[in-house]
Amino acid sequence: MSAEPLPYRYDAILLVGFGGPEGQDDVIPFLRNVTRGRGISEARLETVATHYRAVGGVSPVNAQNRALRAALEAELAARGVNLPVYWGNRNWEPYLPGEVAAAVLDGHTRLLALTTSAYSSYSSCRQYREDLAEALPTGIGGVQLDAVRPYFDHPGFVAPFIEGVREALARFTRRGICVADTHVLFTTHSIPIADAVRSGLPDRDLGPGGAYEAQHLAVAAVVMAALPVADPDAQWPPAPAWSLAFQSRSGPPDMPWLEPDVNDAIERLAAAGTRAVVVVPLGFISDHMEVVWDLDTEAAATAHRVGIEFLRVPTPGVHPAFVSGLVDLLLERLAPGPASPRAALTALGPWPDACAAGCCAKGAAGGRPRQH
Repeated sequence: MSAEPLPYRYDAILLVGFGGPEGQDDVIPFLRNVTRGRGISEARLETVATHYRAVGGVSPVNAQNRALRAALEAELAARGVNLPVYWGNRNWEPYLPGEVAAAVLDGHTRLLALTTSAYSSYSSCRQYREDLAEALPTGIGGVQLDAVRPYFDHPGFVAPFIEGVREALARFTRRGICVADTHVLFTTHSIPIADAVRSGLPDRDLGPGGAYEAQHLAVAAVVMAALPVADPDAQWPPAPAWSLAFQSRSGPPDMPWLEPDVNDAIERLAAAGTRAVVVVPLGFISDHMEVVWDLDTEAAATAHRVGIEFLRVPTPGVHPAFVSGLVDLLLERLAPGPASPRAALTALGPWPDACAAGCCAKGAAGGRPRQH
């Protein structure tokens, strides 16, 4: 006699993305969506549009989210979880409200959202939760829409970066560049300092960059500490040098954003005698435009210009450890009964499920659109 299916707290999964254009005709409308209400000029939109036009007007993020959705469905099925996975975006088709409406039309009223952003700040966490609230269908009661916690220090998110840094250092070693002459440069999207200082809980002082910067520094430290343990026979020095830099700054010149910029950091490393740099896009889950343009194109060109060797570590994408970790996060909330153990690799986590009042409040407005 077959067992009764496990009664989950939710009856559908919602993958929530940023969105991106699918062709040249989509580029400017997409950028207008991203910057709506921020007073960004058409001239500035055209500047950003050149990055998309250089790759045919197609953002890689949509194909990556399709692949992630399929990988999540497969992993859920392998664990015996028979729940549908919907996918909706903030700024382009398939739009989030439409996907929520489709799920409700299919009879699902308890949705658990998984956002494609791991850290705490207004744009990377709270704004997605505001989007979810706005996506609830009007005139239909009883629809529940919650989100998993920020997962910056979940083992499944961190493991691919550890693997990538190890491989990059090994590649440089095979080229005759020793670890002592290599710098590991972690990067993430810069945000206005006004947003950074408001990131995280308002009563928790995590330094001048708020929770956003503190989370990245904590995860970077975990990655670096894991390198010798992962390969005890490797000839490591006590620790490769590393630091955190920021990329994709887009605000007006008079608006302070988190620094140093990744290109400035590479120039300084070269001037100090560093022979090679391993760039680790720690703030991103997939190789979207801000990785393939701002790092693979612009930062790589900077490294070439100043005569420093350059390797960029892959983002988690659909790495098996990452996909498995995301399903672990979903199961924290899906399974009935007492709360499941919550994995976290830093002293900052596990982060709470819900945003407290004042958490990740919005600072001053402005800036260039993000690219995905």
